[in-house]
Amino acid sequence: MALTGLLAMGAGTAVADEGMWTLDHLPAKQMQQRYGFTPSQRWIDLVQHAALRLAEGCTGSFVSANGLVMTNHHCANTCLSQLSKGREDYMSNGYIALKQEDEPKCPDVELNQLESIIDVTTQVNAATAGKTGAERVKAERAIDSRLEQSCVDGDAKTWRCDVITLYNGGRYALYKYRRYQDVRLVFAPEQSIAFFGGDPDNFNFPRYDLDVTFFRAYVDNKPASTPQFFKFSPQGPKAGDMTFVIGNPGQTQRGIPWVQLAAMRDARLVPFFGFLSELRGVLWQYGRAGAEQGKEAQEARFYIENSIKVFNGWLQTLADENFIEHKKKQDATLREWMAATPDRRAKYGDPWAELERAQQSSKDLRARYDMLEAGAGFNSRAGELFEYARTLVRAAAERGKPDGERLPQFREANLPAVEHTLESNAPVYPHYEQTLLSWSLEKLRQVLGADDSTVHEVLGKQSPDQLSQQLVSGTQLADPAVRKHLWDGGEKAVEASNDSMIKLVRQIDPEARQVRKAYEDEVTAPTDKADETIAKARFDREGMSSYPDATFTLRLSYGKVVGWNENGAPVPPFTYIGGLYKRATGADPFQLPDSWVKAEGKLNANTPMNFVTDNDIIGGNSGSAVIDREGHAVGLVFDGNIHSLGGDFVYDGSNNRTVAVDTAVLVESVRKVYNLPRLADELTQGHL
Repeated sequence: MALTGLLAMGAGTAVADEGMWTLDHLPAKQMQQRYGFTPSQRWIDLVQHAALRLAEGCTGSFVSANGLVMTNHHCANTCLSQLSKGREDYMSNGYIALKQEDEPKCPDVELNQLESIIDVTTQVNAATAGKTGAERVKAERAIDSRLEQSCVDGDAKTWRCDVITLYNGGRYALYKYRRYQDVRLVFAPEQSIAFFGGDPDNFNFPRYDLDVTFFRAYVDNKPASTPQFFKFSPQGPKAGDMTFVIGNPGQTQRGIPWVQLAAMRDARLVPFFGFLSELRGVLWQYGRAGAEQGKEAQEARFYIENSIKVFNGWLQTLADENFIEHKKKQDATLREWMAATPDRRAKYGDPWAELERAQQSSKDLRARYDMLEAGAGFNSRAGELFEYARTLVRAAAERGKPDGERLPQFREANLPAVEHTLESNAPVYPHYEQTLLSWSLEKLRQVLGADDSTVHEVLGKQSPDQLSQQLVSGTQLADPAVRKHLWDGGEKAVEASNDSMIKLVRQIDPEARQVRKAYEDEVTAPTDKADETIAKARFDREGMSSYPDATFTLRLSYGKVVGWNENGAPVPPFTYIGGLYKRATGADPFQLPDSWVKAEGKLNANTPMNFVTDNDIIGGNSGSAVIDREGHAVGLVFDGNIHSLGGDFVYDGSNNRTVAVDTAVLVESVRKVYNLPRLADELTQGHL
């Protein structure tokens, strides 16, 4: 990754078109100076209410007044897989709803529409002032609970409220969302055109993908009324046009010190990269057993393949000597400023020393925390049945506590999302679940050791294969009615249950909770406190002149349609339908579906297909609309180029590029390939 542009930047000022900006802190002066555009309040309101967050980790947008939602095909993989019962395979073969009655409900999709952002920094700082360790964790949970409960005002089915940490603790904000939990599938193309080029083209350009899915939000069993939406531009953008990406970038680490990044690289990314690589092999072998097994594993395989490529890009950035030196210099400059006067030394102390102590504690706790509690370990790879069981066991215990003392997932304001998942009628595949659970149990034994007491308690005299078979055959949690019975029965019903998976979680959960508490008290809380101190020092030195790290909340990025230079040769910003047919070989991953083969003669070969911009995005922006100055949709983000993979840590405007589907090809294909005049008219006219 070239860092020339980065190293020339000031300590706290964004350059070029860098930045993922909150809607209440837009760089209007910079946009006006660079592009002659200042967003009006009406424009901002449109952006806020047309953009959506898919709660499971993507972005979408309203594109008609009747609740039509545009997002990526790969963001709909879960829905497509869950609806593919029996011989159906909607992920591979696509889905078309010819009329409204044909729009099936996605079991697990929840859409969040941002209603408001309220600064709650004063309240949070007052609650946590002077507190460290367990006291700080307790205080944070209590104030978050109070703010969120007040925000939803007794109607958590309609509203979702989250206290968000911004600027790594320099500011806190309360985000209020409207929930849409009745989300139905309208259209998805075949996987072979949605992910045309497969892994060879992934994170590359030129691209020729139709990575799109259309959902529809429903309220009271009718299409939602959504008067604020992004009108569709059938022509798409032109080279040099100003563009905006509005979406929910997941999480960046651009503002945290090098000591944390180094620890993340060595203690988390490296082992997790190995885990995913091994799991990829397990799923590849499972998928080869037959067409049904391939269908069951395809969603997870897609996610893992993509994640491995992302983590490889992260590791390359975090090993780049220029990047490391730059981060160390940034930290040293700020530390010198903080220690330059007695008043500053008294005010800030030495947060870097706190970070180093927290990282040492992390080393001591990491293996057990990862395996028993964190997202990288045994618990998160053990399958749906295990996750259902853990949710039920924990919910039963947490719901009996005062709201401010519960784990965040189980606070009253968050329970509708938990219930939505437990009520899902998505199919569960026993052999697939058994494969995942067996592999996870084997990793538990490998990481903690064959002599570990927890490993002995869980496995007993059985092998991972034997135990996983017994657990999957002995559980009834694949049935939503059984899950609902346990949820409604609460702690008494869960304690009385003889379900094999419930019993496993009851066995593991006490230690998992213990290691979670230790990690929060000894690592998370002191790290949060140190980061907050560093953020406040930056504010004191520089003011709020830049954007906060991404937090999977709504952000706006501005830029332009522009290519870049690769190995001395220009990369043009557009590809066209004609190039798609030239690239096709008739064999995977460059095999076109029959629908596109048959439609070739009807399509305009000069229709733009994909394009690139220098908008600043990361994961979570998948499914984001690309809009123009008028607030019209001109594209659909589905990827970044290979140079953007380090974007979690640094932005380089010379070659970091966003890759999007052009709205011109969306209209062209919906009308001429899939013969859907009703959907095409809704896109171009803005209503049914």
